Amino acid sequence: MYAMIRHLQKMDWVMIGAAVSLVLMGLFFLYGYSVNRGDFINFYKQLFFLAVGLILILVFSFVDWRVFKQEPYLILALYLACIIALVLLFFLAPEIRGIKRWYKAGPFSVDPIEFTKIVLIILLAKYFSTRHVEMYQIKHIFLSGLYVFLPAVLIFLQPDLGSILLLFSLWLGILLLSGIKVRHFLIICFCGVLLAALGWQFLLKDYQKERITSFIFPQTGDNLKIGWNQSQSEIAIGSGGLFGKGLGKGTQVQYGFLPESQTDFIFAAIAEETGFVGTVFLFVLFGALIWRIIRIAATSQSNFPRLFALGFAILLASQVVINIGMNVGFLPIIGIPLPLVSYGGGNLLLTFIAIGILQNMKSY
Repeated sequence: MYAMIRHLQKMDWVMIGAAVSLVLMGLFFLYGYSVNRGDFINFYKQLFFLAVGLILILVFSFVDWRVFKQEPYLILALYLACIIALVLLFFLAPEIRGIKRWYKAGPFSVDPIEFTKIVLIILLAKYFSTRHVEMYQIKHIFLSGLYVFLPAVLIFLQPDLGSILLLFSLWLGILLLSGIKVRHFLIICFCGVLLAALGWQFLLKDYQKERITSFIFPQTGDNLKIGWNQSQSEIAIGSGGLFGKGLGKGTQVQYGFLPESQTDFIFAAIAEETGFVGTVFLFVLFGALIWRIIRIAATSQSNFPRLFALGFAILLASQVVINIGMNVGFLPIIGIPLPLVSYGGGNLLLTFIAIGILQNMKSY
């Protein structure tokens, strides 16, 4: 009992409190949304995910993080399991709106992409923590890129461009933190531009191109089709004012003008119902969460926990920036939910697992 109390005292309760508060903000919105529709299934499921997530934080806070650093075969097994899970999506997952992304397990859906993200953070942290003195060798850039490229191809075939962008943002961010040469960074940028041009010409589907062109040239888009979601999102945010319209009283949300208001556009929904004050509070919570993660990285005594913490911070911050950018019209819509706040168990559980691992790293 004494050891348990000591362990709990060492945990970063500011980080955990910020994460739980973000989930609660999403739950408050889901509750108001559910009341108006008389359907509480998503609200209760999210409560269940929160309860499981809290258990996962505690469980993984007891898992010695050094097992990931010292057991390369474990990391490889986890990576291969993720690849197999992504491949089996094409054969076992039901098609939902043209995408095979989730396994169905009764009333729940399982998204292997979310767990692939945390495995890649562990793998890249392991790879670069043992090769930081060899980062001048370009071969390590390409070898590490192959680990990201394989799941990215499988995700592209679903298709899910948003998750691909997150994976490459994670890879590039860890590369920069590992100290690659400027020349090598420029080569990567050139290859990225070349791949983007080839993808536009030969890989992207018409509806994906329309989303991008309607974002760049909004005057040429059709607001009743491609630009509808983004225009309604901007209307919802603008109509929230200083204090919002009140929980469950947002007209854009409750009357169904704003699609995906529980997931991709939950920021716009919260802005409409809680106003500028609510969004500032949201930013404060995300700022506190990311700051505590970076603080663990800054106080780490070795490269592996430092790169793991920074990699997770990069992934979290990228999702926040992309999602809010989509909502306010700064970025095209690519289907990235707001971490912890949007409805969905996969991202919530992934985040809480990572927070649990970080608690253990903080204890050393």
